[in-house]
Amino acid sequence: MQLPTAVYASPDSVPRSLPAWLPPDDLERTALHNEVHARPAARIRLPALIIYVAVLNEGVTREMECAHLRRLAGQHALPLDNLNGNFLRLRFEGYTVKWERHSEFTRYSIVQALPGTAGLGATEPELLGAPVVAPQWLASIPGRTVAAIQLAMVHGDFSDEQALMAQAQRWFGGHTVVASQLGHVQGQPVLPGKPLGHSWALTEFRIAPDGFERMLVIAQPGISETRTGRISQRLLDVETYRMMALRGLPVAKLLSPMLAEAESALAANTALLESESASDQELLGMLVSLAARVERATAEHNYRFSATRAYDTLVGQRITELREKAIPGTQTIGEFMQRRLSPAMATVAATAQRLASLSERVSRTSALLRTRVDIATEMQNRQLLEKLTRGQELQLRLQSTVEGLSIAAISYYVISLLLYAGKALKAAGVPLNAEIATGVLIPVVLWGVWRTTRRIHAKLRADA
Repeated sequence: MQLPTAVYASPDSVPRSLPAWLPPDDLERTALHNEVHARPAARIRLPALIIYVAVLNEGVTREMECAHLRRLAGQHALPLDNLNGNFLRLRFEGYTVKWERHSEFTRYSIVQALPGTAGLGATEPELLGAPVVAPQWLASIPGRTVAAIQLAMVHGDFSDEQALMAQAQRWFGGHTVVASQLGHVQGQPVLPGKPLGHSWALTEFRIAPDGFERMLVIAQPGISETRTGRISQRLLDVETYRMMALRGLPVAKLLSPMLAEAESALAANTALLESESASDQELLGMLVSLAARVERATAEHNYRFSATRAYDTLVGQRITELREKAIPGTQTIGEFMQRRLSPAMATVAATAQRLASLSERVSRTSALLRTRVDIATEMQNRQLLEKLTRGQELQLRLQSTVEGLSIAAISYYVISLLLYAGKALKAAGVPLNAEIATGVLIPVVLWGVWRTTRRIHAKLRADA
């Protein structure tokens, strides 16, 4: 039986026919699925040199970065669509150039052969003596440099670790280095003549006069190209994310005086609120001004504090993935980060918590002021209602008085009419004393008018 077919869009947007076994794809299914392959690790053949530059891309568009990549040899027709995936690897004769764009920074990695004079036997070798790209191309990368690293990767003889460490230190010019043995597995047995792990990573965490940091990876012979690619990626990630995480530290230091001043102002306002020595209007004005300052600082810097936490987490993850073990006489990369990076991250975290706490305290103080204002308003409303009640009572009394006068007035007019009627009858010959008859009818008229008034009131109350 022939199955029905449907047309789907492949990841490269080329229509293809597939058996219709499934409902239509979600619009983002393919993009989300391929995210795990968005930034594949490089395959690096040793000895190799990686020239790495990470720049902040604020205000830098993909068009600008594409125009810069087109300046490479043979890339003048590079399509802009190739940069839509935020990752691009360009292969040339003897080297590769990798472009990666992230939310805040873009990084460029140039993988080339290590110069023959830069091996383990060298002392502070010149790594940029034979560049595969023009120095002007590196210098004109759009953005501001946040990290720049020269990572040399070589094979080494691990049979004599002391001699190997002496060679590595000479490579750094005798400077103090931070070194780790990578690939250590907890509980791995120690075999004679076989070192733990698969490589060493060394760095001095210093910016040289040429603007680059230097890192050295010494790997055992036979290490795979994919593993060396992962090692380089993790080491470069550690340094890049460390620098990005530290961008929150100047912000934290800048905010500290403002936070101290705001906390003092809040304490003073709270004291005034407690002692009731200032009017509600004055307190409200001071609290509104203080809340505006705090909320402005939160809006301006909350993203930086959140990004710092995220980058710090990534640094820890990459260090964990290195599976370090200490080399006698040196400090590991993880220990260096723990001692040098952790205090800065603690400062940033404390400042972020301090800012959030200050915002909450301002909100609570404002709530207390609103409660006091609400209580005062309720007391005013109560006094107003009491005045209205007294006014209604006076109005009822006045109304009763007016009603009494009205009954008397109406009765007077009725009696006057009856008197005129009696006089008219007497003049017509009816034997009637009009004054006596009218006097006798006065109580009857008063009772009738009063009764009629009461019926009208009763009917009005029933309609209400």
